[in-house]
Amino acid sequence: MAISIILAHPNPGSFNHAIAQTAARTLREMGRDVILHDLYAERFDPSMTATELNKDAALDPTIGQHCRQIASADGIVIVHPNWWAQPPAILKGWLDRVLRQGVAYTFGTNDKGEFGPIGLLKAAAAVVFNTSNTPADLEVKLYSDPLENLWRTCVFGFCGIRRFSRRLYSVVITSTPQQRAAWLADVERTVRDVFGAAPSR
Repeated sequence: MAISIILAHPNPGSFNHAIAQTAARTLREMGRDVILHDLYAERFDPSMTATELNKDAALDPTIGQHCRQIASADGIVIVHPNWWAQPPAILKGWLDRVLRQGVAYTFGTNDKGEFGPIGLLKAAAAVVFNTSNTPADLEVKLYSDPLENLWRTCVFGFCGIRRFSRRLYSVVITSTPQQRAAWLADVERTVRDVFGAAPSR
């Protein structure tokens, strides 16, 4: 089972990096194959080109590799901070360029005879880990938790992944080492719960 981890934070010493490393270590301990992309470290180009808009466009080799990996992934983990109630621009560009028509979704008639989007991703589950400097209750009260709708409905629901989990850790800027350790323990528990026990060898 291959799990794709997509990390979007520019600081290699960030708590987001600790989350991604914890998720990757846990998955490897479970016997999973892990493909980890640190978008900033890899200098991923988030800019969609005009030639890429066509469904059957010839893709840049890096984008083609990302598309193949995400299409074949058995599970997906996304790690990013909450910036202006959105993912960082580099991750939004990854969504634009990689979760393309023909890779992550298509349009057609479903089994109910209705025309619309049909998800193509084969992953059985997706997990999103977010960090924020806004208290969680205010995130919901003031902003209606826009990241939950983005990932659950607009991205993974659209692309056919029905089993979705999201964990929000806040307030990071004032967190203690003990709090962060507890959060990383929660990352490990979440990954184990979502992606199951290690396969027999």
